[in-house]
Amino acid sequence: QVQLVESGGGLVQAGGSLKLSCAGSGITFRINAIGWYRQAPGKQRELVATISSGGSTIYADSVKGRFTISRHNAKNTIYLQMNSLKPEDTAVYYCNAPVIRTRPGSYWGQGTQVTVSS
Repeated sequence: QVQLVESGGGLVQAGGSLKLSCAGSGITFRINAIGWYRQAPGKQRELVATISSGGSTIYADSVKGRFTISRHNAKNTIYLQMNSLKPEDTAVYYCNAPVIRTRPGSYWGQGTQVTVSS
């Protein structure tokens, strides 16, 4: 049974930073592409970033240069370091696997709320 568990969300002021974590079980992150998606109120879920089995990364234009996705193989965990946060980054952030190119796979975490105040 695949489980993805996100953590690290919270309330932060604009310009601040947060680091999200997604711990996986039942799936090996180092041989799958894993992604972060987000959904703001009243909006569709959108891609934030993905990391392939080979370590290649893809970012949404809106987060390039501010967010960094990474993976810790031994912990079977991926991270999303978010810097220079903006109010428009406010959303529920979800971990997903296995990502095919930028298309989400079958497994989602429960999500973690990120709120950026102006």
